[in-house]
Amino acid sequence: MGKIIAISNHKGGVGKTTSAINLGAGLARKGKKCLLVDVDPQANLSQSLGVFDHQPSIYNALKGEGGLEVLKVQKKMYLVPATGDLGGVEQELAAEAGREFILKELLQPLMDDFDYIFIDCPPSLGLLTINAFTAAQEVYIPMQAQYLAMQGIGKLLGLVEKIQKRLNPDIAITGIFITQFDRRKVLNRYVLETLESHFGDKVFKTRIRNNVSLAEAPNEGLDIFSYHPASNGAFDYGKLAKEVISRS
Repeated sequence: MGKIIAISNHKGGVGKTTSAINLGAGLARKGKKCLLVDVDPQANLSQSLGVFDHQPSIYNALKGEGGLEVLKVQKKMYLVPATGDLGGVEQELAAEAGREFILKELLQPLMDDFDYIFIDCPPSLGLLTINAFTAAQEVYIPMQAQYLAMQGIGKLLGLVEKIQKRLNPDIAITGIFITQFDRRKVLNRYVLETLESHFGDKVFKTRIRNNVSLAEAPNEGLDIFSYHPASNGAFDYGKLAKEVISRS
């Protein structure tokens, strides 16, 4: 049975979608079958893999218009795409009974088909993120090594705690990793040390370094391994994927 992992941070610009794509691709290259689920109304995950305005999308499934549409994007990596329509789904489902469990019910038939299912959450803590947390067993938090990123993590921890109590007792934050890391910067090192002191082994040893290729790859609809396999970005996400496997 596959492991469902929500990748979440309500602070934008932390490399959340980049991490979902490249962690999935890194695991796929190590023989793991991965599904990426885009629940962000911006649809950046889908677009970064060259999928634009695909119909049906996850919006249709959440609305009860069928199951999840699964697209193969490369060997052992698959995608449930999103479109801009998803932006209105929270209001449209406001009166729906059990609306927090819709994504969980949609993913259940797919769990035996994949080793890992990653849910790319929106940069908010609304109904779509609640659906992701209700469906997942684990939460990974990508973070920049900056002071304000430390300040904002409390709200995310609070939401996970509420989901544990009310909707999904099995969920836990199991992984935190630093993106856009520069060891030369004192602040980056300080934030990393602070995270490790608070969260211990939940902080991955792998640091995702600043790397221009990570920003360029989505423009080509590619993951970092396909775009620039010799880059620091490919090395770092490959190392992170190996660390994820070692924790399984």
